[in-house]
Amino acid sequence: MKILIVDDDKTTRKLLSLYLKGKGYDVITAENGLDAMEKIGTEDINFILTDMNMPYMDGIEFTRNLKSDPTLNSIPIVMITTEADEDEKKRAFEAGVDDYLVKPTNADQINESIKRILKKMFSTGGEGNV
Repeated sequence: MKILIVDDDKTTRKLLSLYLKGKGYDVITAENGLDAMEKIGTEDINFILTDMNMPYMDGIEFTRNLKSDPTLNSIPIVMITTEADEDEKKRAFEAGVDDYLVKPTNADQINESIKRILKKMFSTGGEGNV
């Protein structure tokens, strides 16, 4: 399974990438939503972890763009952000995220979110891209 990590922070991208690769995932990274949309056009992405606050295209706009495309809208998205405000969380879910984690979070919480979403997709008959 290929996971796309979208975050403008290089250290966050690197740490998440190393952790997820250690769990057996194939990982690619993008610096922002715009970069991510370009990579999605050339890669077969199965799952996305995105930050909210990024330059050029933030996580909300990125999620809306992805979810508005019928060929991409089944890709699960987990938003990992410092935004703990309930209104921001609501905006993220309205945009189409499948889960919302507030930083600081640890890698095991992220892995559990991935597993939970995949289990839900396959137990409810969702096709997904996995």
